[in-house]
Amino acid sequence: MDHSTAGGDENLRAATWRGDHPTDAVQLQGPTGRRNAATVFYVINLLLSPITLIGYVLWLARIYMDRRAGGASTTAQGPLSARSLMHMLGLRRDTQAYRLLMALPSTSGLAVLLTGGPLLLAHRLTGHVPSAFRYPFEGEIPPQFEASARVTFVDAAVERYLAAINQFVILGAGFDTRTFRLPRLAQIRCFEVDMPMTQSTKRELLHKAGIDSTDITFVAADFETEDWLARLVEAGFDPKQPAVFLWEGVIMYLERPAVEGTLHNIASTAKGSVLVFDYFTTEPLTSRGLYWRFGRAATRAAGEPLRFGVDSTPPSRDRLAELLQSCGLALLEQRTLGAETNGKRAWGGFAVATVATDPVTSSRP
Repeated sequence: MDHSTAGGDENLRAATWRGDHPTDAVQLQGPTGRRNAATVFYVINLLLSPITLIGYVLWLARIYMDRRAGGASTTAQGPLSARSLMHMLGLRRDTQAYRLLMALPSTSGLAVLLTGGPLLLAHRLTGHVPSAFRYPFEGEIPPQFEASARVTFVDAAVERYLAAINQFVILGAGFDTRTFRLPRLAQIRCFEVDMPMTQSTKRELLHKAGIDSTDITFVAADFETEDWLARLVEAGFDPKQPAVFLWEGVIMYLERPAVEGTLHNIASTAKGSVLVFDYFTTEPLTSRGLYWRFGRAATRAAGEPLRFGVDSTPPSRDRLAELLQSCGLALLEQRTLGAETNGKRAWGGFAVATVATDPVTSSRP
């Protein structure tokens, strides 16, 4: 662990995991006060928007140049930026996320200052938190807030299930820093599975940022072409003991065989294991709406196109349950994202699945 940021007793670690902190709470205001605060917040951001725009352009240029040089996954950097901003707003303490972000070759200190400075200034003057970064996230979740909103769902689910399980596996970990925030890290065996290039980059950046990662076992594997579970077992994972698997922001970038193969692999582990994940339906992959057309173009340009979605035929929850059941898993919890009506279809969701029966045989040799 990084002793410079993770010291203190067990109660402090638990409080940090939940985001509890004396400075985290925004002063409660009445409805009128909240409206006034929001108005002033957005006026400040509007006045300073040229500064924000310059910072945003600089940041995107650095990301583009890093990508051309064969740098880290672009889609892995977005969630890291969101969690870092939550940290800077004092909503969800995650020092390692901020330090990792600043260590990225694609991150410019000037760009971060210009992009986030006006928002942080407006927040400190008004106490208002924009919907995109609220923690815990409440209410309806528009597509552009999905990555931020899922932090609330994932944090709660991981904390709940790891209270009784001692193995934690992050699949497609990217730049996730959740393991550093676990209340009882010493009692939990933590693994991260990811593409070799992304994982190698992360390990170099953790070292550069001065973050001690000795409590994490890194397993390099390609979900599309390799048996990641076999690699995981070789690294010390015990498939006969329950585990919490986290699969966040990954499933939509894989082909169906890789998705089903991963689900079958998880179903072959011990009864009581759980999988926490988010997903898209087929709606984002086929919608002619401007938002999703732009989203598909952006992910293609980043070299990571959207590939998989759960059948969006209403109710999409049932379609998800059918997919999980066909792979040997049972749906425990689920939140549908997007309205499901006669004219609209859900575009995604958050879910928890479990190995509810004796392990089934893995689909991979």
